[in-house]
Amino acid sequence: MTGRIIPLIMCGGTGTRLWPASREVRPKQFLPLFGARSTFQDTLLRVSDADLFERPIIITNLAYRFMVQEQLAEIGIEADVLLEPMRRDSGPAIAAGAAFAQSRDTDAVVLALAADHVVRETAAFLAACRAGLAAAEAGRIVTFGVNPERAATEYGYINPGVQVSGEVRGVAKFVEKPDQPTAERYIRDGYLWNSGNFMFRASVLLDEYRKFDAGSVQTVIDAVSKAGRDLGFIILDSDAFAAAKPISIDYAVMEKTERAAVAPVSCGWSDVGSWHAVWELSDKDGQGNAARGTAVFEDSRNCNVVTDKALVALEGVEDLVVVAAQDAVLVSRQRDANGLKRLVAKLKIVAPEVTEAHIKVHRPWGSYQSVDNGERHQVKRIIVKPGQRLSLQKHYHRSEHWIVVRGAARVTVNETVQTVHENESIYIPMGAVHRLENPGKILLELIEVQTGSYLGEDDIIRIEDDYRRE
Repeated sequence: MTGRIIPLIMCGGTGTRLWPASREVRPKQFLPLFGARSTFQDTLLRVSDADLFERPIIITNLAYRFMVQEQLAEIGIEADVLLEPMRRDSGPAIAAGAAFAQSRDTDAVVLALAADHVVRETAAFLAACRAGLAAAEAGRIVTFGVNPERAATEYGYINPGVQVSGEVRGVAKFVEKPDQPTAERYIRDGYLWNSGNFMFRASVLLDEYRKFDAGSVQTVIDAVSKAGRDLGFIILDSDAFAAAKPISIDYAVMEKTERAAVAPVSCGWSDVGSWHAVWELSDKDGQGNAARGTAVFEDSRNCNVVTDKALVALEGVEDLVVVAAQDAVLVSRQRDANGLKRLVAKLKIVAPEVTEAHIKVHRPWGSYQSVDNGERHQVKRIIVKPGQRLSLQKHYHRSEHWIVVRGAARVTVNETVQTVHENESIYIPMGAVHRLENPGKILLELIEVQTGSYLGEDDIIRIEDDYRRE
């Protein structure tokens, strides 16, 4: 091994396969599905050994930038964060990460990882990275093939070819997701699950990509070279990146290149692509029931309950998924992931808001959550992190009343600045220029009551904003 690996964490996907917990504004990679940390955070911690890995690169989009920043800070990891101005699938995303890595080190070896996967055996994963490094340094584009635990139909497969280096083999063939009989045959023939994670020299990946789509590679390189910086983020040039062809890295490179190789690994891997996969990875009682949140089971087997606050009680049922968010409840059969896909597609037509946003909305300064709504009023619970403040703003159609229930707020109303303590309140007249700050060391929590003829979020006129939001 001659050098260290640069992790490239891809976390720009929206993902609604775990609806209603996962939605477009806060997809599954940022959710704590199996403990206190998200899969994004666990992925970063998995590649944090400074003896093997360098400073990571994260590629995401503008909508997720502050969630990425917050979750990095929670685990004490620093990274270079690239922002895609629009989605172009994994091909241009990985190419952009490779080009940026090459700007840091012309001989960079990159490990491209999805942020929403689970690996239960980190030591085995790291051993596979070390095994794949020699092949990557020698010019191979190494993908990680998981030794199958069952004849899965939800994964693509890889047929390993001849030996390349140690346990690393060439790739004889990539195949799409099979039906059950075909999956069983693949298992008998020694095929591996395609994990969708890769290791490569940045220069090799870009050279191979150029063979098949030189134009897109050049536009991506231009997007990196012309990138701007703002609030610590690296923003890819919009015009250049928009010109790249939207395509997955599998179709753009892996299924065409002669440099593909596969490193076999058994590391307890899952792409967590369904609620059934979450159930498989969760702790269960003696009847096979799993619960995150408060649940009671009676004469029920092999069920999975995920609930925010409401108690969920199941009686006399089997193989059910029940996910209770505060604005939506899912009841589904455990194994019918395609059924959920069809359901979410229907919801996007009849109730798009429940597939896009949560009741709790995260902002760079904290969060707010709708508590009650009426024709001319709205009640919100607002949390402001220590040292943070909202934009200096005004509203044309509503007034606001703030009641502090925890911490202390510094409030600006026109020319007046005052501190509002617990059990105190302040009134913000319609049209007044105002700002809310948390000058303290603990979370600021308040209840906001809005009244007026229009209560939409687009009735916010920002005059100054620390986060440079338009």
